[in-house]
Amino acid sequence: MSANYKITVNKNVTVDVSEADAASFDALSLGNSKYHVLKESVPYNAEIIDADFNAKKYTVRINNTDYVVDIANPLDQLIKEMGFAVGATKQVNSIKAPMPGLILEINVEVGQEVKENDPILILGAMKMENSFLSPRDGVIKAIAVSKDQAVDKGQLLIEFE
Repeated sequence: MSANYKITVNKNVTVDVSEADAASFDALSLGNSKYHVLKESVPYNAEIIDADFNAKKYTVRINNTDYVVDIANPLDQLIKEMGFAVGATKQVNSIKAPMPGLILEINVEVGQEVKENDPILILGAMKMENSFLSPRDGVIKAIAVSKDQAVDKGQLLIEFE
């Protein structure tokens, strides 16, 4: 059983390519990431301009036209179907109150640069103090609450740039 790859070109054309399809290309290396390719008796000059091996993203110049090519192997495809993002980073832009409570302390100011896990604020709720840490590196864009203010569940507390 041969593996099938999804090749996306310039983010708008997707082609399924099997290992057998890839093997049918007649390619001759000219050195320095340059190749002479023969496909169905049609010659092509190909050059790999940029390669991000980890992201499986390449910029390829074929007959003086550049193409951005993304390659997804069967595992990448399965991960995407399951709804997971490979190598995704956290991009939390706001912190909201998970429960009603009272703002006991605010440890940041608007414009302040924070690192992931820096203390942001303390919310008193159900006779407990809940410390909120920064979910990511960033800059505080807005503080929507003040000390000693009562807040409702889901209310915006802090916003990041």
